[in-house]
Amino acid sequence: MEVNNLHISQKQNNFKAIKIGIWLYFLLLIFEGALRKWFLSEFANPILLIRDPLAIWLILQAYRNKISFINNFLFYILAITIISFVITLFFGHGNFWVDLYGARIFIIHFPLIFIIGKVFTKEDVVLVGKCLLWLSIPMAVLIIAQFFSPQTAWVNKGVGNDTNGGGFSGAMGYLRPPGTFSFTSGTSSFFCLVGVFVFYFWAVSSEISGLLLLVSSIALFISIPFTISRSLVFQILITFGFVLFGLNRLKSEKSKAFIFVLFVIFLLFALSSFDFFSTGIEVFKTRFDRANEAEGGIESVFLDRYLGGMINALYNSMNQPFFGLGLGYGTNVGSTILTNKAVFLISEGELGRLIGEFGPLFGIILIILRLSITARLCRFAWKSLRNQDILPWIILSYAIFIFPQGGLSQPTSLGFCVLVMGLLIASLKTFQLSGRKDSIE
Repeated sequence: MEVNNLHISQKQNNFKAIKIGIWLYFLLLIFEGALRKWFLSEFANPILLIRDPLAIWLILQAYRNKISFINNFLFYILAITIISFVITLFFGHGNFWVDLYGARIFIIHFPLIFIIGKVFTKEDVVLVGKCLLWLSIPMAVLIIAQFFSPQTAWVNKGVGNDTNGGGFSGAMGYLRPPGTFSFTSGTSSFFCLVGVFVFYFWAVSSEISGLLLLVSSIALFISIPFTISRSLVFQILITFGFVLFGLNRLKSEKSKAFIFVLFVIFLLFALSSFDFFSTGIEVFKTRFDRANEAEGGIESVFLDRYLGGMINALYNSMNQPFFGLGLGYGTNVGSTILTNKAVFLISEGELGRLIGEFGPLFGIILIILRLSITARLCRFAWKSLRNQDILPWIILSYAIFIFPQGGLSQPTSLGFCVLVMGLLIASLKTFQLSGRKDSIE
């Protein structure tokens, strides 16, 4: 009896260690850019991959503790990646390190989606949300400081102590701030995820401090113009729509939809009275108008970003070598190693990169697998909403855009994709039991 209790205790400790590892993965995702820019800038290049050893350790721990995270979807993804890894060495670009860098996306990081889904509970997901709300407050302050500071200021230092600054294309002389991340896309991804949980806690306000929710809501809406990110605006509007629809489905929460809309209107009206916020709005509007004119209007931007990328990738697939140009060839790291220039050798879009690296056959299969996973999770989230649980439905509002064709070649974007999908699956515990008809497998 004592031996059995000892074994159970050891297993619980190992399980707790995996959870701690996942939390560390989350924190490194948020702060690895800060390490690369401000604190350990001399090690900027290796820190880019700082989450990779942790991901390997988590996979090994999950295997040792018999956590069944390899499902049919993941099995086929891993098989295609391993086959393509070998093909790349003999028929592709032939560079082992570039090949390995490209393969790690699916071999090292993708399994974490299902490990997080297995190990985390709904309580863990909610706790991550609370942590994001706390982090959103200093993050909003930081990006405002970066927005109004010159690129030579300490807060705007680029990766590797680059004194030219880490800001990116903006408008009216203002640049897009990167926050604690290496690049500005990290700031947009961060606040998209913050938006998911701000809206969730408004729907289920009993689970969080009212003061924290109020301040983090202000931080979220303040951040929108200062990020100068159209993607963030589109995502916030989509999540907002999901929440309103979800609240209308909840039998006991329908009145909150009306209150929620009133709060958002009041908050935007109140913020607009501040000069600094008005400046951010004007800069954002200028960039929004210029970019829309260049890309053919809002409709064209939306269709190109969320549908056009897929259509163009499939249309151009026949122009690619059957076995592809090789794993890692379409990443900035791969292009830097192969050509000494950080350029897009294949496509800036994720689906075009997949087909270019893996070839038309394997690339299209990978796209289908990602779409299939997304479709299945949509069904589960809908069932959860019908069962009066709105959390998976709100997380889904971000997952359906970050997973099917979100860019995975950039480490920060890859990290957010892994985190969001893992949290979504973890919030759907009732549909994950092995052997059930409604299993993710």
